[in-house]
Amino acid sequence: MTGWVGLLLLHFTSIIPMDWTFLGIALAVSIFVWGIDYVIPAWGTKKFGGSKFGVRGSMIGLIVGLIFMGPLGIILGPFAGALIGELIYNSKDFNRALKAAFGSFVGFLLSTGLKLGVSIVFVYLYWIEFWEYKELFF
Repeated sequence: MTGWVGLLLLHFTSIIPMDWTFLGIALAVSIFVWGIDYVIPAWGTKKFGGSKFGVRGSMIGLIVGLIFMGPLGIILGPFAGALIGELIYNSKDFNRALKAAFGSFVGFLLSTGLKLGVSIVFVYLYWIEFWEYKELFF
């Protein structure tokens, strides 16, 4: 989302003009990535054999982790939430709970990779615009 804000601020300068269609598409992509970033850890929990308790625990853990642990909470929160949710569901099977929690970590890695990819595309699009209007700078 911050990448899009940068593109918006660039739009308001007279140095590199961008059209509203481009900004609208970039906004849609940013909102999609921002929303899916909260869903992918829960999806990873489900894919690695987690129950609904683990999926819900992952989502709750993400929110609680962000509130109480700051940036580190985005990693530890879903993992701990999925682990606790699975242990509530079936307290005797720690290995299954650990596998589901690992799935939330894999989901975190996937969502981070997705955000990195979108950020790289935004930087690429910025450079295309910059080099198109480079004569204004040099």
